[in-house]
Amino acid sequence: MSLVRVHNFSVSLDGFGVGEGQQLDAPFGHAGHRLMQWAFPTRTFTQMGFHGEGPGDTGVDEAFASRWATDIGVEIMGRNKFGPQRGADEQWRGWWGDDPPFHTPVIVLTHHPRPTLQMDGGTSFHFVDAAPAEALERARELAEGKDVRIGGGTTTIREFLAADLIDEMHIVVVPILLGRGEWLWDDLEGLDERFHIEPVSSPSGVVHLTFSRR
Repeated sequence: MSLVRVHNFSVSLDGFGVGEGQQLDAPFGHAGHRLMQWAFPTRTFTQMGFHGEGPGDTGVDEAFASRWATDIGVEIMGRNKFGPQRGADEQWRGWWGDDPPFHTPVIVLTHHPRPTLQMDGGTSFHFVDAAPAEALERARELAEGKDVRIGGGTTTIREFLAADLIDEMHIVVVPILLGRGEWLWDDLEGLDERFHIEPVSSPSGVVHLTFSRR
């Protein structure tokens, strides 16, 4: 069976995956872009248009960042990753322009389903009101045998962990303190008993944690 994976998800030292106060001009709330500063210079993120011109950096951070799309057939994301709106809004088309970087089907978990949104480059957004297990079943139908990526945000990853549906997870611990926002580790005591956890430090200052199901 295909694996369920998390990649390149950043949290602060105090465990917050997004700051407080998300809005259109602040996708990560008061955290700004600090949680993702490690990733922007990498070759993978440069090629996605996040860091200007040039080939992008290689090294430890790129070695982890580059794995995010390998053998992925579909992504599942929460409504707040897709956009800052609360309530129904069928005009919003995501943060990423006409050609989002996913290039696969994407399931958006929402209490306000809407028709499938077809984008350039092979990305299609499917809006589903479902619990994690049901959403994963739908994702595997779309993935055509490939793996499923849980793309975030914080609440979505936490819910899939609580339901014991994640097989592999890459968490990046960023050396900042946010103090408020959405906390990843709530009600996840004993996670270390379910996963083998391997830390790798990077010269950029972050620590890459790889969780592999025992």
